[in-house]
Amino acid sequence: MTDANYIYYSDLVGTMFFAISGAMAANRKNIDMFGATFLGFVTAIGGGSLRDIFLNLRPVWVNDGNYLVAILIGVSIALLANERLDKYARTLSLFDAIGIGFFTIVGVQKSLIYDSSTIAAVVFGMFTAVLGGVIRDTLMNETPLIFRKEIYATACLAGAITFILLRNTGLNNSWCAFIGAAVVFVVRIVSIKYRLFLPAVGEYKKR
Repeated sequence: MTDANYIYYSDLVGTMFFAISGAMAANRKNIDMFGATFLGFVTAIGGGSLRDIFLNLRPVWVNDGNYLVAILIGVSIALLANERLDKYARTLSLFDAIGIGFFTIVGVQKSLIYDSSTIAAVVFGMFTAVLGGVIRDTLMNETPLIFRKEIYATACLAGAITFILLRNTGLNNSWCAFIGAAVVFVVRIVSIKYRLFLPAVGEYKKR
C-alpha cells in the first residue's frame, strides 16, 4: 500500500469513528435522529475541513463521496447499537481516542505533503484531531475537552512528535503512522483510566 493510500484509508477510518463519537454524544442528550446525524457529520469533518482551509485546499469530503458514506456508516452504528455500546462506561471516550489517533497522523502527513514546516505539521495534526470535538462539545453546550484539565490535545502532540521522530529515522512510513497513532490512543486511554490531568492555570496562583 502506498503512502497516499494509507493516508486516504486512515482518514476514512478516523472519519467513521468520529462520526460514531458525535452521534453517541447526541444520543446521550436524547437528540433526534437528524440531530444525531448532523452532530456526527460536523464532528467527523470539522477538524479536517479547517486543516484543509488552512492549507488552501478544498475540504476532501466535498469531492469524495466516500467520506459521506463513512460518516453514515458511523452514525448508523451509533444509532443501531447505541444501547449496547452505552453499557460500557467509557465507550464514547474509546471511539474518540481511536478517532484522534487516526486524525492526528493524517493531519501531520497531509500537511507535510503540502510543504508545511515540521512544527506547523505537528500543530495541524493536533488541529485535525481536536477541532471536530470542539465543535461537537460547543454544539452540545459543554466545555470542550481541550479547555479542561484532561490530557487530550497533549496526547495528539505526543503522537505527532513521535511520528516525526520515527520518520526521520528512515522507518517505513506506514509503521511510523501506526506507532504515532498508537501513542495518541495509549496516552489518551491511560490518562482516562488513571485520572491523569494537567495542572490548571489557577493552581499555580494558589501556591
